Amino acid sequence: MHAATAPNLSSDGNPASPGLKPPTPADLASRQQAVVSALHKLLPPQSVLWQAEAVTPFECDGLSAYRQRPLAVALPETHEQVGQVLAACHALGVPVVARGGGTGLSGGALPDAGGVTLSLARLNRIRHIDPLARTAVVECGVRNLAISEAAAAHGLYYAPDPSSQIACTIGGNVAENAGGVHCLKYGLTVHNVLRVRGFTVEGEPLELGSEAPDAAGLDLLSAFIGSEGLLGVVTEVTVRLLPRPQVARCVLASFDDVGRAGDAVAAIIAAGLIPAGLEMMDQPMTRAVEDFVHAGYDLDAAAILLVESDGTPQEVEEEIERLTAVVQAAGATRIELSQDEAQRLRFWSGRKNAFPATGRISPDYLCMDASIPRKALATMLAAISRMEGEFGLRCCNVFHAGDGNMHPLILFDANDPDELHRAEAFGNAILRQAVALGGSITGEHGVGVEKLDAMCVQFTDAERAQMLAFKAAFDPDGRLNPGKAIPMLARCGEVRSGPAQAMGQTPALREALATLPRF
Repeated sequence: MHAATAPNLSSDGNPASPGLKPPTPADLASRQQAVVSALHKLLPPQSVLWQAEAVTPFECDGLSAYRQRPLAVALPETHEQVGQVLAACHALGVPVVARGGGTGLSGGALPDAGGVTLSLARLNRIRHIDPLARTAVVECGVRNLAISEAAAAHGLYYAPDPSSQIACTIGGNVAENAGGVHCLKYGLTVHNVLRVRGFTVEGEPLELGSEAPDAAGLDLLSAFIGSEGLLGVVTEVTVRLLPRPQVARCVLASFDDVGRAGDAVAAIIAAGLIPAGLEMMDQPMTRAVEDFVHAGYDLDAAAILLVESDGTPQEVEEEIERLTAVVQAAGATRIELSQDEAQRLRFWSGRKNAFPATGRISPDYLCMDASIPRKALATMLAAISRMEGEFGLRCCNVFHAGDGNMHPLILFDANDPDELHRAEAFGNAILRQAVALGGSITGEHGVGVEKLDAMCVQFTDAERAQMLAFKAAFDPDGRLNPGKAIPMLARCGEVRSGPAQAMGQTPALREALATLPRF
């Protein structure tokens, strides 16, 4: 995608504000020298990067439209080294951005130009698998899929399976509360993590959750998961493992109208069925995917559904019969059932490869992420179709239809600045539409820098003030992943283009906000 400076960020990576003077190049050079010197006292030479050519690979995550080099990159190899790096950066007053596999799609790991990128990829050891308790203790840099591969010998697996599971890390999954194609039945990361260990911004040890059914005190674990690296740095995760289902079969259903496909999703849930997976792709997406992986999709269909059932043979047989009846009644024009494991995996290979397949048909694409009520799927798809004409850009749609999590992929050419501008406007329009339908601006990709403006649409000033206060309890000076996820009032004022009173910003609220740290 197009390389650009992060939107509305000053040179130190923080939200641009008239009251803050950005550091000069001389300031940054001096800070870099101090940071590199401090890191060399803690880490071996090969674990500290600062030359431009060495830090460039870390200048963005999966959202490559926005790029920024950090002062330095630290690559610790142990839990203890992570704490030492954080303590050193805190003593120097230097911001820190934690990074996992770099597969995030919202710019959540975009570096701070005046700070350190803390790469956790080398903490990639599986500490312990307990087949009796059905748990695994893994370091944060362990790949999502590697957990299931290690647990397979015990007949177990880790359920959340984002499309990037071959590369994304469990630490990044915790930061974004990742889901996947099977999250409808088995839940998101927050439902499958029992405990995390790590450090606060000061480098002090932090442990949340427990392997027991409940932990004492406030449920901070649930708040920590999905906090996008704003509250602390995770180094170790204890996850719940599940027994591998005896049988899994997939129904591939075609529809001649996207509205009927959306209605079929609602009908499946209304019938009391909770499939292991329930995914939807429109015709532009299925055609792109079929040309890439040859999954056997119906290219004449306006939309297809992938509906999976798993469990015992008896459970699967009964559920497949009921699922087939529902999709037939909903107007399916073609229904195909996987006959063996190879065919099931082939059906899913198309869905899992939707993003790379899109990369073959467009120079660039912007992957959006929003959640809407299931009953609004057809309405949302119709709105996106109208937006294609409004913005003059194509869009391929893929949905975690079962829980209303949508991923429209807006196609554009980054070499044309006008197309990039229209793609961003298209994406913002989709997010606004999701909110208008009673949904959310994010499902599993997070806010990062991509959706800061949309946060102003989703949440009131008072709600964001509460978020900022919660962050301040963990990170008073705002040095963990600054400029991300929670926009300041000035930014929302620009987005809304209205007077303070009209935005719900009362004098009392302004006074309360004045006491909070400026991130």
